[in-house]
Amino acid sequence: MSVEKKEDVVLPDGAPNPYAETVQLRVEELRKWREQIPRFAIPESADATRRLSQAASVSPVFIELTNVAVANQPALVRGDRTPPAEVRDLVAYADAYVPLADELEALAQFIRYSTTAARNQAGTEALTTYSLAKRLAKEKRYAHLRPHVADMRRALGKVRKLTPEEAAKKAAERAAKAAAKVAKAAPAPVLTTE
Repeated sequence: MSVEKKEDVVLPDGAPNPYAETVQLRVEELRKWREQIPRFAIPESADATRRLSQAASVSPVFIELTNVAVANQPALVRGDRTPPAEVRDLVAYADAYVPLADELEALAQFIRYSTTAARNQAGTEALTTYSLAKRLAKEKRYAHLRPHVADMRRALGKVRKLTPEEAAKKAAERAAKAAAKVAKAAPAPVLTTE
């Protein structure tokens, strides 16, 4: 069996993702299951499962009672009816494959948890580094970290909102600086004596 070389998945820093190829192989293996699972069907619409639910929720005992009734009552036999043996096979199929679906759903939940745990660990490391860099950047000997801290702050997307008092104080400082700039730029008035 040949596997076509897929285009490498690239991480944000430009490096190829070392897990992408393995994940692609697992996805291809799962897609092959579609051919191996008898009666495998893909819903035609978003509400297809909901539309099947009412009849699909009928108990196996009820289904078997109708099979027995059809076998013993000629009046219940329809020309387009699925034969009782095939109905029993459908129930056996459903009973057998439900645990597989449950296991796959659990596996999907565990994979999502694993990816969240990995992101959590990476995020914790990044936040710890950011916190350390913020503290160190306040010291003169680590002033070279300030641009990195600013970049991290922007990438994090968290900017602390100022309290109304802090906002008013900043606005007053900006106004004072602007007034000082204007006063500095304006020529001194010339006094004339008459």
